[in-house]
Amino acid sequence: MKLLASILFVVLAAVVSAKQQRFDNYKVYEVKVSNEDHVNILRSLERDTADDYDFWNSPIIGRSADIMVAPEKTGDFEKMIQNFGLDIDVKIPNLQDLIDQETTRNVTIQADFGWETYHTLDEIYAWLDQLLLDHPTILTPVTVGYTYEGREIRAVKLSHKEGNQAIVIEATIHAREWITSATATWILNELLTSTDAEVMEIASNIDWYFIPVFNADGFVYTKTTNRLWRKTRYPHYKLCYGVDLNRNFDYQWMSVGASDNPCSETFGGPVAFSDPESRALRDFYVERKEDIKVYLAFHSYGQYILSPWGYTYDHVHNYDQLMQIGNAAADAIRVRYGTNYTVGSTAETLYFNSGSSRDYLKGAHDIDVSYTIEFRDTGRYGFVLPPDQILPNSLEMFDGVKAIVRECRVIGYLN
Repeated sequence: MKLLASILFVVLAAVVSAKQQRFDNYKVYEVKVSNEDHVNILRSLERDTADDYDFWNSPIIGRSADIMVAPEKTGDFEKMIQNFGLDIDVKIPNLQDLIDQETTRNVTIQADFGWETYHTLDEIYAWLDQLLLDHPTILTPVTVGYTYEGREIRAVKLSHKEGNQAIVIEATIHAREWITSATATWILNELLTSTDAEVMEIASNIDWYFIPVFNADGFVYTKTTNRLWRKTRYPHYKLCYGVDLNRNFDYQWMSVGASDNPCSETFGGPVAFSDPESRALRDFYVERKEDIKVYLAFHSYGQYILSPWGYTYDHVHNYDQLMQIGNAAADAIRVRYGTNYTVGSTAETLYFNSGSSRDYLKGAHDIDVSYTIEFRDTGRYGFVLPPDQILPNSLEMFDGVKAIVRECRVIGYLN
């Protein structure tokens, strides 16, 4: 009987753990940040209350901090913030409403992959398989590595001829940033199918590596269990799972802007390269470093084009060239829909962070061009960007990527 009871408990626990978490009446607050005192108060709150409040972005002067709060904690949160003398507004009154709108899908199964909805990992991988069948002389499958839970981290290489220099697009290092994988797959499709002369030229004369879902375990978890999950699923500690992969690379690891609290969204891990995903990306790059000249890490949200460094206000040696490239991209993005992107080094423009893939590739390997690009929007929807914005975001972002290629060629970073 004891054995049967144990088995039933395990089965029941598995069913409960697999149930999708709901966010009914979860609110996202906009907290005004006007001075250094506000920053210090909120950063202390972010550090000390990792279990209670989810900071969707870090506080910086002149920009509001977006903080998700569970309904049972909203009263305490509002009182606490008001006691600190900070101004708050409710930006999202019921997060579940946005999630419901985002994940509603047509009951009719579409024959085409499409970019009118957000896809699962299996759907994305099946689409890649079909592309490989359709374009066997152009596309090559690449296994970046394997996740903690044993999933393959898949990439594809698009190459028309030998001797090309390469660009890497990394997406979904943070699991909840669904718009990044959607945009990466759309750009890949354009490079394969567009009849536009410029697109055909850069597809032919540059090799492209696409990693559409880098944090595969976390991404699956957002689909099955918790839409707002950010980290990996490695159980370094029993109570708090996961590492922020974008704080886990071995360059200035844990020097600033990362947490040693395993429950924090920015937990940098017990050691650098603690997780198999970050080690896999390191090895993937090192094997191809002679060819890779540009690295673009797709993120959301905020509308930023961010260069190294994240750990210091000091400038990289080619800071002026990176600003030239970034500003050209922002100008190109703005043309189509008027979307404004801010350009600058990460520490100066957004916040301090360390152990990112962007800084690692620049600091450890001196790659010519390395950016974090934070997609739409500026907080109205945050991480839960509606599916009807997939195509607009993809279109304007590809405008920006094409501008990056043009400007890199002017400077001499790409042949």
